[in-house]
Amino acid sequence: QAKHQYVSSSSLPSAVSKLSTTQTKSSPMARLLFQTHTAAQTFAPSPRGNRRPAPAAPHAVGFLRALFPARPPPAKAELLRLIADQGRGLETQSDPSRLADIVSCIDALAASAPDADTVSDAAKLSGTWRLLWTTEQEQLFIVRNAPSFRTAAGDVLQVIDVPAGSLNNVITFPPSGAFVVNGSIEIQPPQRVNFRFTRAMLKGGNWEVPFPPFGKGWV
Repeated sequence: QAKHQYVSSSSLPSAVSKLSTTQTKSSPMARLLFQTHTAAQTFAPSPRGNRRPAPAAPHAVGFLRALFPARPPPAKAELLRLIADQGRGLETQSDPSRLADIVSCIDALAASAPDADTVSDAAKLSGTWRLLWTTEQEQLFIVRNAPSFRTAAGDVLQVIDVPAGSLNNVITFPPSGAFVVNGSIEIQPPQRVNFRFTRAMLKGGNWEVPFPPFGKGWV
């Protein structure tokens, strides 16, 4: 069973960007926050009349770790850095080392909040999401080959409307073209959204060509 990974961010002008990772029919989306906890120690001299022998010097590595405790890596920032020059995943197809690093970051993000409820809040899940990176071959094929049809792919969007139970995938071809796939969704807390595509069409300025819908699963 093919496994596809996506990284997307909200295209809406909100103060906090959305970040999601999905694997078709394999794992849930993760919305994650990181906190760094540091430890502090204070040292005071012993009273003169109650001195004790000084303890043995700790091992150098352990001493440094006590002074500078390890902090969790900024996985979200690292993930965005790794995909910044990957052409939404086109460049990654020929770079297995970069792919491994990206997948490792995605796994770290998912593992940091394995039990978080990421789908029940409709206000957070609903919105227009812009694709930043994917391994999904059909989308990459369209993005790569758009110049053959005298156009270029613009934003690749996913529009989720939880109250309406709808999901729309859109590959834009500026100034007025788009490939649109419509679908329905069913929320299954805590981390799953079931989907089924119901309609697909290629649209131009004043024309559209229907295609048979395909695909169902969960993210």
